Amino acid sequence: MAIKPKKVSRSAAEAAVQTLLRWAGEDPEREGLKDTPKRVVNAYGDWFSGYLADPGEYMLRTFEEVEGYDEMVVLRDIAFESHCEHHMAPIIGRAHVGYLPTKRIVGISKLARVVDGYARRFQVQEKLTAQVAGCIHDVLKPRGVGVVIEAVHQCMTTRGVHKRGVSMVTSKMLGTFRNDASTRAEFLRFIDIERGMGR
Repeated sequence: MAIKPKKVSRSAAEAAVQTLLRWAGEDPEREGLKDTPKRVVNAYGDWFSGYLADPGEYMLRTFEEVEGYDEMVVLRDIAFESHCEHHMAPIIGRAHVGYLPTKRIVGISKLARVVDGYARRFQVQEKLTAQVAGCIHDVLKPRGVGVVIEAVHQCMTTRGVHKRGVSMVTSKMLGTFRNDASTRAEFLRFIDIERGMGR
């Protein structure tokens, strides 16, 4: 059973930022840093708003008047920002999402909201990929789902090995996307992963 973390007060969060500033060798009371704890806490409220959302709820409103359309639906290049749960450094990337509907479809903006709902949390890319695919599969119940995510991890580019120009690609295929090679190939052609990585 998951343990629900205790709510931290805003003043405690701002004090933690002040502590980090002191640890880095700064004076949190100097003019340029006086409002930094407040700004950082505000930024965290935006960056990690995914903890306040249930991404599955975005998928609940569907449409059945599709004139029998049952071919692949793909939304490419969904830009997202996340944060590495190991170093709290940004992960900047794009997600490509596809599914094969049964009798109902979902508004395309909802696919992007599902990506954001999971991205705006502390993450590892592999888990993010699986969560997005699993949510669409479980709630929409399509014949298949494919998710590919390409991202740059600043925990690798701005610290540690300092390797720039490196991107990570992860994928999760469910249903026909996993079991049918032609369906999977069609999805990968639609998102044109080679084109994407070369941009």
